[in-house]
Amino acid sequence: MSTTKLIVSTALSSLIVTASLASTAFAADKPGMEKCGGVVKAGKNDCGNAKHSCAGQSAKDGDKEEWMYVPTGSCEKIVGGEVKKK
Repeated sequence: MSTTKLIVSTALSSLIVTASLASTAFAADKPGMEKCGGVVKAGKNDCGNAKHSCAGQSAKDGDKEEWMYVPTGSCEKIVGGEVKKK
């Protein structure tokens, strides 16, 4: 791989990771949102955990380690929902 291609590839990868982290941080900073675990459909999680490092990588529905942001107070109303600490 040429140096130019390597630089461009690295820059694009960095941009994608930064955009992904920024969108997750945006949801975390929104008032009135909480992390809700155990209710995520496969591929719809909001962030990484011990099994993987990125959003959208959950492998199965309802995994207790996977979480997503929901409006505060609504997680406890969802069957199987568990509020995760920030």
